[in-house]
Amino acid sequence: MNTIRKIGLWFSCVPAIFFASVAVARAATVDAILANPLNKAFSTVPDFIAGVLKAIVIIALPIITLFFVVSGFMFLFAQGNQTKLDNAKKNFMYVVIGALLIMGAWVIATLIAGTVTQLVGK
Repeated sequence: MNTIRKIGLWFSCVPAIFFASVAVARAATVDAILANPLNKAFSTVPDFIAGVLKAIVIIALPIITLFFVVSGFMFLFAQGNQTKLDNAKKNFMYVVIGALLIMGAWVIATLIAGTVTQLVGK
């Protein structure tokens, strides 16, 4: 019986909250203009995607540098041990691939945004 009450409470509260939020949104659009929460620099989708990817690159660069250093230390600490050298080579390869993916995504998004801007003319 307890689970039936929880389910009934769930199915009665969710529609009430939904309809209340729709009513508030409707009242807000009737009385005032809905403001754009984004910065004016990110008012278009390509600008927003480029901004997000630029933030990811800014955050990822120190992390990539740290992993390059860790990979270098793995080579130093291998001291000729073949299994440790193989592990260090694999780690270095993954760091390079990750760096290329992050930087490549930013470059491709910037190129696509530039192409779209040239096609649209804005």
